Amino acid sequence: MNTRPADNPEAYSTALTGRRWASAALYAALLLVALWTAREFVPAIAWAAVIAISVWPMLQWLEQRRPFRNRPVLLALVLTSLISIVFVGPLLMLAAQGIAEADSARQWVVGIMRTGIPVPDLIGHLPFGAVQIASWWQHNLAIPLSSSPLASLIAAHGMHGAQAISVTGALGARAAHAVITLGFLLMALFAMLTAGPKLGAQLTAASRRAFGGEGASLLQRMARSARSTVVGLVVVGIGEGVLLGIAYFFAGVPHATLLGMITAFAAMLPLCAPIVFLGAAAWLFVNGSTTAAICVAVTGVVVVFAAEHFVRPALISGSTRLHFLLVLIGILGGAETFGLLGLFIGPALMTILMVLWETWVR
Repeated sequence: MNTRPADNPEAYSTALTGRRWASAALYAALLLVALWTAREFVPAIAWAAVIAISVWPMLQWLEQRRPFRNRPVLLALVLTSLISIVFVGPLLMLAAQGIAEADSARQWVVGIMRTGIPVPDLIGHLPFGAVQIASWWQHNLAIPLSSSPLASLIAAHGMHGAQAISVTGALGARAAHAVITLGFLLMALFAMLTAGPKLGAQLTAASRRAFGGEGASLLQRMARSARSTVVGLVVVGIGEGVLLGIAYFFAGVPHATLLGMITAFAAMLPLCAPIVFLGAAAWLFVNGSTTAAICVAVTGVVVVFAAEHFVRPALISGSTRLHFLLVLIGILGGAETFGLLGLFIGPALMTILMVLWETWVR
C-alpha cells in the first residue's frame, strides 16, 4: 500500500530522500562506468574542451557574421580545420625536415663509427684541463668506434636485433595511437563547437542548478582562467619563437625557421626555451662563431626573461585576478600532476581555490 503525503508526511519525506539518494548513487555509478569505458580518450576530450573554451569568444563573434549566421556546422568545420592546421602543420613540417635530414644523420653516424669524432678546437682554448680532456678524447672518441674502449660498454648495454625490432614496433604502435587520439580530439572539438551556445547554456544551467548562482559564476571564472592560460602560454610561446627565430637567422644557425618553431613549442612549457637557444648558442660557439653565440644567448635571455616575468603573468593573472604566485603554482603543479594538460587545469584549480577563499572570508 502506497503512503500518501497527507497521511504520513514524515514517512513520505523519508521515502523521497531515499529515492533521491538512490538516484544520485545510480547516476554516479553510471558516470564512473562511462568514464572507465572512455578512460583512454578522456585526455583527448579534456584537450578538446580546453581548445573549445579558448576559441569560444571567436566562435561567438563569428556566429553573428553573415557567412556563418545560423550555420553552426559550417562554423565548427572551419574552426576545427584551422585549429588542425595550426597543430598538425608544424608537426608535419618537423617530420618532413627529419626525413630530409635522415640521410645526412645516417652518414654522420657512419663517419663517426669509421673515423671517430675529432677533437674540437674549443678544447685547446680552455683555460684549464685542456691537455687532460684532449687526451681522454683522443683515446675514447677520436678513434673508430669498434676500437674505442667505449665499444664494450655500448655492446654490453646495446640492443640486439630482436630488441630493436621490438622497440621499433612499440614506437610504431605509439605513433598509431597518437594519430588516433589526435583524430578523436578533433572530432570531439568539432562536436563541442557544433553544439555552440546550446552547450554553454546547458553547462551554465547545470552549474546553477547544482551550486546556485555562485556555481555559474565559478564556471565562468574557470573558463576565463583556462582561456587566459592558453593565451599566456601559446601566444607568448609563439612570440618567443618568432623573435628567437629571427636571432637564429641573423646569427647563421642552420634551419633557423625549424629551430624557431621548436623554440616556440618549448617556450609554451615552463623553463624549456633556454634549453633550445642555449643549445644553438653552444653549437655556434663550438663552430667558432663566438660573437654570434653570445648574441643568441643574450637575446634569448632577454626575450625569455621579459616574456616569463612581465608579459605572461600580465596575460594570465590579469584576466583571472589571480596573484602571479598562484598562477605559477597552478602551472608548475598542474604540469607535475597531470602532464601537459595540467598547464591549463592547474590555474583553473587555483581559481576555484581563490573563489572558495573569498566566499569563506566574507
